[in-house]
Amino acid sequence: MQTQKLTFKHYLIIGSMLFGMFFGAGNLIFPIHLGQLAGSHWLTAGWGFLLTGTLLPLLGIIAISVTRSSGIYDLARPIGKRYATIFMVLTCATLGPLFATPRTATTPFQIGIASHVSASQAPWFLFAYSLIFFSITYWAARRPTRIIDTIGKLLNPAFLILLALIFGIAFSRPLGRADATPTAAYQHGAFLNGFLQGYNTMDALAALLFGIAVVTAIRGIGQHDAGAIAKTAAKSSLLSISLEAMIYLGLIWIGATSLSQFKLSADGGIAFGQIANAFMGVPGEIILAIMATLTCLTTAVGLATSFAEALHAKFPKISYATFNRLACGASFIIANIGLDQIIAWSTPMLMFLYPLAITLIILAIASPFFQHDPIVYRWTTALTLIPAILDGIASAPSVITNMQWVQTLLAWDQQYLPLAKLGFDWALPAALGLLIGLGWHVVRRMQTAHAYKISQD
Repeated sequence: MQTQKLTFKHYLIIGSMLFGMFFGAGNLIFPIHLGQLAGSHWLTAGWGFLLTGTLLPLLGIIAISVTRSSGIYDLARPIGKRYATIFMVLTCATLGPLFATPRTATTPFQIGIASHVSASQAPWFLFAYSLIFFSITYWAARRPTRIIDTIGKLLNPAFLILLALIFGIAFSRPLGRADATPTAAYQHGAFLNGFLQGYNTMDALAALLFGIAVVTAIRGIGQHDAGAIAKTAAKSSLLSISLEAMIYLGLIWIGATSLSQFKLSADGGIAFGQIANAFMGVPGEIILAIMATLTCLTTAVGLATSFAEALHAKFPKISYATFNRLACGASFIIANIGLDQIIAWSTPMLMFLYPLAITLIILAIASPFFQHDPIVYRWTTALTLIPAILDGIASAPSVITNMQWVQTLLAWDQQYLPLAKLGFDWALPAALGLLIGLGWHVVRRMQTAHAYKISQD
């Protein structure tokens, strides 16, 4: 089939789709909080954040195009059907009712409402807000239509215009200098901690789950070869990645400068509300909250729909409607524990899933060089799995990490696995698993070639 020559307009369309897929109001709060944590080391931390916040999602889409996978299950299937199912379910749950979807309600609430009500009233306001929010989400996700996409296409540019206004004010009348003393973790490990903070965007996981939509769109404009699709995704993403990178770095810088007027916030939602109020007063904060709510609403519908569609396709005996009710109902319940608790409990899951996602993406992209041999996938994943579990446990809330057996386990981890204190104890075992897997692959290839030669003689 002939490959169509693409114009700049085609790349712009795909780039816009990528940006719309990965950037939402929730992506605003983590870079701002990172800036506050990193202080004067904001730029170093920012480069680490950009790797996981922008580059990894792109590589995830390229991985799907290279392997011609139809989704996350297909991508992980070389490791084993059971593993692929578990990994898909955990990823869907993380992006769905456990963490990402509840966050779509708590983020705009924290930005625009929480600071204007008392601590005793906040739970009741959050209850009412999230009930309305997820009722609308459920109604819209019952039968997804182009209406929600159209609203998203109108709201996202409006939201970016408002964000550009904030940037214009911030750069012309900065809150202060970005010279605050970094928190302890960022004084000597700003880059690696910025890298880990990028996990919170969940965009690399989203790329594995939703990337097939991008690949399908690229095929729809005339690209059919896996290599051509990967190149188109890479070229198109330069537009979206460049825009995302500028927004992220700008937000990180604003977060760092905000410490001249505000204390370190508990989360980026609080910080963003304070900053919006400082720049534009209460009216600006209200407008921002409304825009964030509407933008997050389109994201919530997309997440609920994708969660229900992916699991219904895998478990067809359970209806799409049932999964949609599960997504919206559970998201409503979990949203009411508050943004800080959602972030705290999502961190261990992300610390567990991200090493597995990173190694899967790398393996998928490199798979043509080892003929997609499952043995390479399995060895690499097997040696990544245990450190990933330990990383998840180590980043859990204190109610878990204060247990005696957990402390003993983590002490062993930090003693025997390099980079454990930084959350990268999986890196060397993963590399070792890759080398072992490649070794097995080469040996098996040599044995096959030798057996073929003997048969010919």
